[in-house]
Amino acid sequence: VKGLEFVLIHQRWVFVCLFLLPLSLIFDIYYYVRAWVVFKLSSAPRLHEQRVRDIQKQVREWKEQGSKTFMCTGRPGWLTVSLRVGKYKKTHKNIMINLMDILEVDTKKQIVRVEPLVTMGQVTALLTSIGWTLPVLPELDDLTVGGLIMGTGIESSSHKYGLFQHICTAYELVLADGSFVRCTPSENSDLFYAVPWSCGTLGFLVAAEIRIIPAKKYVKLRFEPVRGLEAICAKFTHESQRQENHFVEGLLYSLDEAVIMTGVMTDEAEPSKLNSIGNYYKPWFFKHVENYLKTNREGLEYIPLRHYYHRHTRSIFWELQDIIPFGNNPIFRYLFGWMVPPKISLLKLTQGETLRKLYEQHHVVQDMLVPMKCLQQALHTFQNDIHVYPIWLCPFILPSQPGLVHPKGNEAELYIDIGAYGEPRVKHFEARSCMRQLEKFVRSVHGFQMLYADCYMNREEFWEMFDGSLYHKLREKLGCQDAFPEVYDKICKAARH
Repeated sequence: VKGLEFVLIHQRWVFVCLFLLPLSLIFDIYYYVRAWVVFKLSSAPRLHEQRVRDIQKQVREWKEQGSKTFMCTGRPGWLTVSLRVGKYKKTHKNIMINLMDILEVDTKKQIVRVEPLVTMGQVTALLTSIGWTLPVLPELDDLTVGGLIMGTGIESSSHKYGLFQHICTAYELVLADGSFVRCTPSENSDLFYAVPWSCGTLGFLVAAEIRIIPAKKYVKLRFEPVRGLEAICAKFTHESQRQENHFVEGLLYSLDEAVIMTGVMTDEAEPSKLNSIGNYYKPWFFKHVENYLKTNREGLEYIPLRHYYHRHTRSIFWELQDIIPFGNNPIFRYLFGWMVPPKISLLKLTQGETLRKLYEQHHVVQDMLVPMKCLQQALHTFQNDIHVYPIWLCPFILPSQPGLVHPKGNEAELYIDIGAYGEPRVKHFEARSCMRQLEKFVRSVHGFQMLYADCYMNREEFWEMFDGSLYHKLREKLGCQDAFPEVYDKICKAARH
């Protein structure tokens, strides 16, 4: 056992390449074939009502048995894309929710109706094939609609459309008493605005309606290397404010070196500049982008739309380089690239307690959302507190709406997601104290921390960051106190250890 643990920690690529990659491939094929068959036979809408009734029945049985413990979804913790494996799954009443189908695409109303376990990979495969897409389509294939609503989701089009929750037009939930409710901005609006970021602590999501927009074949993507922190912040802010940019993204390779990318959707492409970046043998996207910085030249490429949406999927942003150090080697890409990436869920399932603790102390995965006007200050803070590069920069507009997350004033405000994933290079890094320092800064500028990541705040600090007024009112009104844990108790390290 000790020998196996040594290999899992120090030579993890052996295990990943020999076992996890083939297993991940089988997973993918199964889900792809199943989604295709279900949609072709149109069996999903017919079964949906029956499945929802089954969830209601489970909740009512829990009530009849005396509501002894909190409820949670029966989906295993290792299957989620969050890095945490929630210990609450073992102690709470597991409600089985087998809802993983796209129910309906209505091109007249420009709406897609989906179940909560539908993944972004499923959505893009279907919608792009019929000429439509989501206005905000978060990056990784395995992210689910439920996770993106109950947590949050973002993409490089968010400067136009907001976060994932802002493109949703209706939610359908089963509440703590087993009743079914539909909420929209005009019907049960309090619940509609309280659901996002609530992490399943107000009810069980059983369906969502999401806006769709016409898709084009390619993204015309411009790459511009920028040097000097002030110039980076000024350029990035300027491009994020330009509505003609459909996509805006930045990769920061050091405090004063970045590549800023802007894109528009198009049906025409110059053949000589076509780059199918999603093909398995192609270089990892962040490495490809870095070449523009190293050669100090601007670039223009036409990338197929679905390849663009999942440009960071094959390398899990840049996380895969820590697991398979030679993963971007051309020989590896050509021979085994078609099996990459391993499923994040399987990586979690096989990591073991030792590796999990090691990762916690020597690895950072955080997304902090701060006002765009604080970008320069924020990047200095990231450098001083954790020193992780590359850093992902993604702008988004945050509307002034009720709920857990909104700007300080009464108007929509431009924010930025700063994503840090990797090994901290700051001297004497200590996860808890360094992250608490970073969280303190984010609170001070009226920013927010994405809740999928490790959160070190205490309860008072957490509710200083998030506006709990509507959330707490609804928990009391809907009888959630005895049915679901408070969101803080579900996600914070302080509450779990």
